[in-house]
Amino acid sequence: MRVSFTVQTRAAPQGSKRSLGNGVMVESSKRVKPFRQDVRFAAMDQKLPEGWPMDAPMKASYRFMFRRPKSHLTGKGALRKGAQMEATSRGLGDIEKLARAASDALSNVLFNDDSQIVDMHISKSYAHCNMVVISLETIANSGIQ
Repeated sequence: MRVSFTVQTRAAPQGSKRSLGNGVMVESSKRVKPFRQDVRFAAMDQKLPEGWPMDAPMKASYRFMFRRPKSHLTGKGALRKGAQMEATSRGLGDIEKLARAASDALSNVLFNDDSQIVDMHISKSYAHCNMVVISLETIANSGIQ
């Protein structure tokens, strides 16, 4: 079984936490909470196939797309010579931390826990707008212990 959907949002990496003292930890990035909320709400809006197994092993695919910075474009909207072709800017975050934020947002919505993800494909690129394409596929449990 498979479910795929697109979230119109700017992805944010789930990185380090900082301590406020007395065991209270908060995310370092202020953008991660709204990103996870956007992903979670989009996932909750999905019509899942009948019998969707919340406890099954999953294959996940995350495609993070970011709007190209204005500095990469000419006044007429053409790509500047020498503009970065790949989305490698530190400000976008690394793909592992982007996937961590998305997976955490999907826990208890499309699967019980992100530890059920046993196969993952992640990519990031520039596009005409900010969005994330998410695809989850259940993997038949072979019964081998």
